[in-house]
Amino acid sequence: MPDKRKQRPPQHQDEQPGSESELEPPPRYQGEKYKPAGKLEGKVALITGGDSGIGRAVAVHFAMEGADVAIVYFDEHDDAKVAAAEVEEHGRRALLLAGDIGSPDFCQAAVDQTVDELGRLDVLVNNAAEQHPQPSLEEITPE
Repeated sequence: MPDKRKQRPPQHQDEQPGSESELEPPPRYQGEKYKPAGKLEGKVALITGGDSGIGRAVAVHFAMEGADVAIVYFDEHDDAKVAAAEVEEHGRRALLLAGDIGSPDFCQAAVDQTVDELGRLDVLVNNAAEQHPQPSLEEITPE
């Protein structure tokens, strides 16, 4: 019996990192049936790559659980604003931090700004990533 679930169309963007705001249809990142339990009430999380994809889903669900969220992203400002608005819709504070996590100085500044503006840092989710497919594992370089 064939699978009758509606399939999402393939998505592709030529630049890395991509922009979630350009995807059609947009990704789903919030569980409709999820019931928060206040497990992160009063906590502060810093999430790299929190503007889109898994990072946005984590940011929104952490906010649903009661955490304020610092969202670190590279330069996808529109995506980051949407993620922050979602966090704030759940009554939590969102802090947007644009920069390159490949820079140790930026990373330290992001932590410092999170503590300064949100009062503490309890959880770090190191999620930021780019995908550059290679024909084989041997062809993957640090660059």
